[in-house]
Parts: sequence; structure tokens; C-alpha cells
Amino acid sequence: MANEQMASGAEAERWAALKHPLPDWFNRTKLGYFIHWGPYSVPAWGEPIAELGTIPPGEWYTHNPYAEWYYNTIRIPGSPAQQHHQEVYGGAPYDDFLDQWKAENFDPEQLVGLLAEGGAGYLVLTTKHHDGVCLWDAPETGDRNTVRRGPKRDLVGAYAQACRNHGVRFGTYYSGGLDWFVRPTDPIGPHESWHFEGLRPLDAEYASYAASHLRDLIERYQPDVLWNDIEWPDAGKNFSSDGIGRVFEEYYAAHPDGVVNDRWNVPHADYLTSEYQHLLDSESAEAWENCRGLGLSFGYNQMEGPEHALLAPDAMKHLVDVVTRGGHLLLGVGPKADGTLPEWQEQIVRNIGRWTGPMAELLAELEPTKVKPDLELGDTWIRFGDWNGRMVAFVDADQPVPVPAGSQLLSPAWANLVETELTMDPDRPGPAVIQLP
Repeated sequence: MANEQMASGAEAERWAALKHPLPDWFNRTKLGYFIHWGPYSVPAWGEPIAELGTIPPGEWYTHNPYAEWYYNTIRIPGSPAQQHHQEVYGGAPYDDFLDQWKAENFDPEQLVGLLAEGGAGYLVLTTKHHDGVCLWDAPETGDRNTVRRGPKRDLVGAYAQACRNHGVRFGTYYSGGLDWFVRPTDPIGPHESWHFEGLRPLDAEYASYAASHLRDLIERYQPDVLWNDIEWPDAGKNFSSDGIGRVFEEYYAAHPDGVVNDRWNVPHADYLTSEYQHLLDSESAEAWENCRGLGLSFGYNQMEGPEHALLAPDAMKHLVDVVTRGGHLLLGVGPKADGTLPEWQEQIVRNIGRWTGPMAELLAELEPTKVKPDLELGDTWIRFGDWNGRMVAFVDADQPVPVPAGSQLLSPAWANLVETELTMDPDRPGPAVIQLP
């Protein structure tokens, strides 16, 4: 979350000067997809226990459902992940998974095309997660990247080009706050706190290392979104030559339509973020984004299936709930190690496209409404929004719903309106949409 820490003099003015109107593309783009892909996609293991923010941190970390946190979870003494790693892999070094990761069926055009059909206005890729493995030949990484080992390919470049070919905005996730290889620490978890004191790098050398990566990503791939995670090393929270403030200035100068998220813990952010049920205070901001996976993990987790997932109808209800409150939704999918999506995730994305396709123009122009209509429908799920001055209602129910006379049905492919009775298809991909009189 953006930190309103005090800065003085010229530095305070430079932080303030970074503020700018959000670009039109971001205001209109309500749905993005979050791709977590790395060596953790080889073991692909986590315990699908609960959504982030619904159980205490100590329990969360020890039984982590995030498969992308495997490198951390296997180091927690007595954790089920540690036991699994010993039984299945004999306690092998984590980096063995980098060499076993081949991405042999990776087709970026096919995958990004699928997400575009599933309503993707933007895509954010993990260019480096907390394990420190870079998905491009990043500076100072030696052979610990996907160009030199494993897939033997610039995966960032492949995704960036595919996004531009399909008209999808491209964003780069980068873990500036943690790197368990370059700055190893004790495992995160055996404590009841979401904070990382003593467990994240703070020093200037690491800050310069991370800044060099961001600059390389900006120069080579021109990302529309810089999506940091956890924090930024304290020594780089400034406008020094390798400070993140200086990097932001360079980024906006090169890419005025770019946006940055809030997880740097510095005085500037274009928008705030929540995650599943965590950091929900961020959702009161003027601009915000909720991120979550289709299931309980962002990275591919072989222990998950559709029984753990937001199927398309619920995913679209969540999207509508977010957008009618002024937010954006970044929805996570996790490719398998071979580069393909699990079948159940692919099917959900296709079903999401059945809703977002017909609703694309409305969704782009939808805003929160300042006036709620006097419409009581009991326990029926309903949300209201403003569509260019027109009041629209999103309704989901298994039984017929009475609506005001003169309402206009905007989703005839999965609902029917006869006079004042609205009925919905049992196989609907999301809520029915009506324009109120």
C-alpha cells in the first residue's frame, strides 16, 4: 500500500510530481489476467485450504495454498509441504525444478488469444517471483534465468509480443520485496504476522540490483503496468541514481500511459491493490484492483480442481461487484510446467468469454452509480451501475425475478424478460443485465 511517509523539500516535490491522471485505457479496462509461471510450476503443490485473509498468518504460511510459495513452504519445519518434498523429491534443491521446467508446449499466441477471448484487457506476468528466477535474461542473473536454463527462452518477450498481437495491454509483475536466492532469509511463516521485518532485503546493493531489472524490463518490453510485490528495499525508496523514485520518473517519461501499483511502500502509486480477502481497506481508494486466482493459488497447483474454483458465473458476479464499486479485477491463471493451462482453468476462461464478449462495451463504460434505485428483490443477488447516464442492474437468481415495467434486457443470450418477469438460463455464464427505466 502506498505509504504516506513524510518526505521533505525537493524530494517531496518529486514524489508529488509523479501524480498524473490515470490513462483512458486503464479506466476502461476492468478485467485483467495474472499469470504466475516459474520453477514452482513443476512440483505444483500447495494445500487448498482457504482464501488469503480468512485464516491467521501462521496457519496460512505453514499450509500455504499458493503453489508459487513452494520454495518457502518446504523450508518450514514440520510443514506438510516439507514432508511432501522429502517423500516425492528426496529433499532435492529447489533449483532442480528450474532445469526440469521445459515449457515444451508453450504457445504464447494461443494462450494470450484464449485470455483475450476471455475478456482480457491487460495481462500481468510474473517476470521474477520471490524465488528470484527471472523469465528473461535479466542483468546480473548469470545462468539463473529461463534463457540460459529450463525453457531456454525469453518468456517475458514471448508474452509481451503475443499481448501486442492480440491488443492486450502487457504488465510486468516483479518481486522487489523478496528474493530468496540473492538475499536468502529464514522461512517466512512460523509467526502470527503479515509483516516481513527481518525477512526482506533492505540494502543498497540489492536495491540497485532490483532497479537494474526494472530498467531492463522497461527498456526491452515497454510494459503498460509495473506491478511490484511485498515492498521495495528501503535503501532504494528515494530519488538516488538507483532509487525507485528515479525509475518511476524514467518510466513515465518513456511511457506516459503506464501505471504502477502500490506495493512499493513509497509515497506514490497510481492505484491500490487488495488480494482475495486481504488488504480490503485498499478498496476504498479512488483507483483500486482486486487480485485473486481462479482457485486458491495463483500458480498451478495440482491439488486444485474446479471444486476449489470460482466458476464463470461466480467469477462474473465478483467482477461486477468489483467494477460497480469502482475497481478492477486481476484474475489469476496458472500454466502448467509445459506451458498449457489446466483444462478446468481453460474451460472457466472460455465461459467467462461468453459473458464478457457481449458485455464488453458496457463493461468498459460502467461506473459506480451515485443513486441506488428503490428496488427490493429479497435475497436476490443484485448490483447497480451507471452506464453513460443509464441505470443498469445485474441480477442473478435461479427463480423468476420481478423487475420494473419498461426495463430493457441487455443479455438475451442467457436470460429472458417477458413484461416484468426476468428468468435466467441455468447454464448462464454470469448475471443477467437489464437497463432500468
